[in-house]
Amino acid sequence: MRQAKIFYQDQEAGLLTENDEGYEFVYLPDYLASFNAHAISLTLPLQEAVFKSQVLFPFFDGLIPEGWLLDVALRNTDISILDRMSLLLLCCKDCIGAVSVVPKENDEQ
Repeated sequence: MRQAKIFYQDQEAGLLTENDEGYEFVYLPDYLASFNAHAISLTLPLQEAVFKSQVLFPFFDGLIPEGWLLDVALRNTDISILDRMSLLLLCCKDCIGAVSVVPKENDEQ
């Protein structure tokens, strides 16, 4: 199981999890209660319920670079182009836009 903290601007908004069934995204309760809470995507509106998908959510997949920038990432690592979660964790900490993805360490709770 791999997880990523999802930030909207500088505020931790949710948690993305890859598990045996696929992917899950959930907004954090503190973020939902915040006055400044914004949905990270129109396809992932603010809600308490967990979003589930068998494939990486299109919004997150769209954050992964394409073209020559993706080629650079693939050439300098041993990550497969099919391993979308690894590419997301590697390339999307400092994305253009309001959303960023930070790997969650296993020892964090």
